Amino acid sequence: MSTLLVTGGCGFIGSNFVRHLLATDAAVTVVNLDALTYAGNLANLADVEKNPRYTFVKGDVTDRDTVRAVMGKGITDVIHFAAESHVDRSIQDSGPFLRTNVLGTQLLLDAAREFGVKKYVQVSTDEVYGSLGDTGLFTEETPLHPNSPYSASKAGADMLVQAYQHTFGLPAVITRCSNNYGPYQFPEKLIPLFVTNILADQQVPVYGDGQQVRDWIHVEDHCTGVEAAWRKGTPGEVYNFGGKCEKTNLDLTHTLLDLLGKPRSLIKYVKDRPGHDRRYAIDCTKAERELGWQPAWTFERGIRATIDWYAANATWVAGIKTKDYLSYYEKQYGKAG
Repeated sequence: MSTLLVTGGCGFIGSNFVRHLLATDAAVTVVNLDALTYAGNLANLADVEKNPRYTFVKGDVTDRDTVRAVMGKGITDVIHFAAESHVDRSIQDSGPFLRTNVLGTQLLLDAAREFGVKKYVQVSTDEVYGSLGDTGLFTEETPLHPNSPYSASKAGADMLVQAYQHTFGLPAVITRCSNNYGPYQFPEKLIPLFVTNILADQQVPVYGDGQQVRDWIHVEDHCTGVEAAWRKGTPGEVYNFGGKCEKTNLDLTHTLLDLLGKPRSLIKYVKDRPGHDRRYAIDCTKAERELGWQPAWTFERGIRATIDWYAANATWVAGIKTKDYLSYYEKQYGKAG
């Protein structure tokens, strides 16, 4: 029997992971530690809140006493999702990113050592590698070259994890993933922002020329990858997960408009993000070879399912679009319409 501490379990990827694990492994108990910041939402796990194998604890990973109190309740393993994750916000103010992503990770690592966890999984991002040229793929051996305050904070956290594994023998692994999409994603990220705007016949903001390239992975494939890293990953190792689906932001925008039957006049070109990385692409051969993991979702199936989910969950979307969300995006792009 395993008792997992999942940090950030009310966020997009964390909530999908909690739901996945409870549905597929009856021998697992999950404790979800989440501070319920703007991107954390209890409604994301409303369907499991009465599950006897699930416990929610409201708390911040930067609070040492909270982390120790939770860890001392029989936690066997840690899956660390909790993070400030939006690049635009990190450019506006990097402070919360350093506190949560670096200090929060350090406090979790200290508690994991103190309470002797069996496995610690650090959920990171391909953005720590920086930007690729027109060819090539990120591998686990690619040097770290973060180019935004967000990615720098995640790279710092990764380095701490590696240091604790090397110095103290902490049984830790790191996962790095490409751009996720799917249900329950906070609508500040590209796909949910664009889908919800298009459904409302509002404009969608495309940075610069829209030729930035990203690899897209369905969140369920990411969840199975993180699970595989937890169960099979070798301490001290890094595992990359990708969807083998490179698309320019403009091509993706055209796809969403076409699938929803809306005109391309809804595109609003906006000033490019400072220091915007041009291309990301993942080589996930190591995860396939060592963990037996493969992405199961094609982009065509995944994006249609994602659009259908947001269309069917208008109440969830309306509840998410808070004043904080609206004021932030109106400041960035002007009022949609």
